[in-house]
Amino acid sequence: MWIGYVILGLTAGTLSGLLGIGGGLIIIPALVYIFGLTQHQAQGTTLACMVLPIGLLAALKYYHDGNVKINIAMLMCLGFFVGGLLGAMFVNKIPELLLKRIFGIALLLASFRMIFGK
Repeated sequence: MWIGYVILGLTAGTLSGLLGIGGGLIIIPALVYIFGLTQHQAQGTTLACMVLPIGLLAALKYYHDGNVKINIAMLMCLGFFVGGLLGAMFVNKIPELLLKRIFGIALLLASFRMIFGK
């Protein structure tokens, strides 16, 4: 199962570098719908993954409330670190209009899943 978390981090990192998205759009829904975490755990674990310096205080609060899976956050960090570079390497090859459309579709698909999913 650990490889799945690394792949999730790699995917989120790549899409973050490519589209400027990651935690809220990729990692949180995947942790909830694929890996079975609660929404609170997914949010806390995602914040822990991106802890320095952005989400340190929020991640600590989630951690103290028992909603951070440290082992998962660390594995995702590994994938996200490399994936961010991969996405950034390819993003300039995509025309701006196409990039905007890809981003919009990604947001739309995620919103439909969150609105109409379980």
